[in-house]
Order: sequence, then structure tokens, then C-alpha cells
Amino acid sequence: MNIIKVSANSRTAAVAGAIAGVMREHRFAEVQSIGAGAVNQAIKAVILAKGYLVNDGIDIICVPEFVDVDIEGKVRTAIKLTIMPRGEDTAPEKEVSEEMAPEEESAGEEDSKEETPEEEVE
Repeated sequence: MNIIKVSANSRTAAVAGAIAGVMREHRFAEVQSIGAGAVNQAIKAVILAKGYLVNDGIDIICVPEFVDVDIEGKVRTAIKLTIMPRGEDTAPEKEVSEEMAPEEESAGEEDSKEETPEEEVE
């Protein structure tokens, strides 16, 4: 799952568009920011995204939490905003079965296990 990284210089409309796009596609998004300015931009973007998504019938909620992130060998505390539709309490689980035999795994297995890169919106 992509983590949308927000800086103090990120444009709120661009971040909001990224949030709305990820929500439409995956029905779950994570936004990460470090510092007061970045958190401010992230919160404003969530508010804008809520407005964008109301036209699609998606009412979102935001659950904040502290997370430790490693940046260039230093551990920093970030704020992670987990965004999901109202009424859906948990993040989607990975659709990978651990009981699959190796030959079944390679035959027709879709990209469900592939990691997607993190996005930084400015």
C-alpha cells in the first residue's frame, strides 16, 4: 500500500487529489508527515479530500497515530493518518494465502504480493 508523504511545502490540493485517488482505488489510504507544518498541510488535505469523495458517495474518517520512522539512520516520530470509509473499521488484509504450494503460487498469481512504492506529494 502506498504511503502518501506530506511536507510543509506540499500543495494541499495535490495531496487531497492523491488521497481521493487512492481511496477510490483501494478504499484505504495512509498519509505520513513529520513536523507541525507538514501535519497542518496533511489535515487540510484530508478535509479537501473528504469534499472530493462526497460526490462519489464515500464518507471518510481519519485515525491519527504516532509512528517511528528511520530517516538517514535517525529515528524520527511522524504522524500517520489512516483514512478509511466511515463504518469500515480495519485496513484491508493482504490477499495472499500462506497455504499455496509453490507451483500454484507462480501460476496465475496476480500482483497482490507486489510492494508499491511510497509517494511523496509536493
